[in-house]
Amino acid sequence: MSGNDFFISLLSGAAAGTSTDLTFFPIDTVKTRLQAKGGFFKNGGYKGIYRGLGSALIASAPSASLFFVTYDTMKVKLQPVSESYIKSKNLATTVTHMVSASLGEISACLVRVPAEVIKQRTQTSVANSSLDTFKILLRNDNKEGLIKGFYRGWSTTILREIPFTIIQFPLYEWLKKTWSTKQNSPVNPIQGALCGSLAGGVAAALTTPLDVLKTRIMLNEKRVSVIYLAKIIFKEEGFKVFWKGVGPRTMWISAGGAIFLGVYETVSSLLTGLKHKEKS
Repeated sequence: MSGNDFFISLLSGAAAGTSTDLTFFPIDTVKTRLQAKGGFFKNGGYKGIYRGLGSALIASAPSASLFFVTYDTMKVKLQPVSESYIKSKNLATTVTHMVSASLGEISACLVRVPAEVIKQRTQTSVANSSLDTFKILLRNDNKEGLIKGFYRGWSTTILREIPFTIIQFPLYEWLKKTWSTKQNSPVNPIQGALCGSLAGGVAAALTTPLDVLKTRIMLNEKRVSVIYLAKIIFKEEGFKVFWKGVGPRTMWISAGGAIFLGVYETVSSLLTGLKHKEKS
C-alpha cells in the first residue's frame, strides 16, 4: 500500500468508526443491558443511556483505522496468493476478503476490547463514567492483572468478530460487485451504504449468541471459560437467552453498517479524488 492509500484508509476508517459509535450508542446501551444478567431494568433501564460514551469515542477512530488499514493492505497482498492456490477467481476473492477482514478485526480488537470492557461496565451502572470504571479496573489490577482486567473477553470478542466479519465483508463486497455489474459503473457511496446495511444486518443476527457470551464474560467479575459460561447460562436461563438483544443488535448494526461503510466509501472517494487532482 502506498503512503497516500495508507493515509486514505486511516482517515476514512477513523471517520467511519467515530460517526457510527456516536450515532448508535443509545441502542448499544439498550442491547448491553438486555443481555446482562438480571435483564434490562436491573442494569439501569433507560437511565444514563449515554454512560460509557467516552471510552467508545476514544477507541472508535484508532480501532476502525486499524481495521481498514489492515483490511485494505491484506486484500492487495493476499489476492495473488489466493489465486495461485484456488482455481476459481471468485472463490479466491471471497477467501481473500474473509482472511483480510479477520486480520483486520484482530488488529482492531487490540484497541476495541479494553474500550468495550470499560464501556459495558459503565453502561450497566458499575460506575457513573468511563473514567470511574477505568479507575476501578486499575484498582483491581492486583486481583486479576492489568492485561487480564482490560482484555477480559478478548478470546470471546475474537470468537464473535471473526464469524461476523467473514459473513459481513464478503457479502458486502459481493453486493457491491453485483450492483456495479448490473449498472455497468462503480457503486456510489449511498449504494455502498445500502450494501453495508444489508451485510451488517445479516451478520449481526447470525452472531447474536456469540455477542451474548461476550457481554456476559466482560461483565463477569470472575474469569470463566466460554464453554463453562455457556453451560451455566443455558442451565439457568434457557436457550432463548442467547438471542436476547437480537432486535436492537440487528437494527443497530444494520443501520450502523450503512453509516460505517457509507462514511468510509464517501471519505475514501473524496480523498481519492483529491489525490488524482493533485497528480493531474
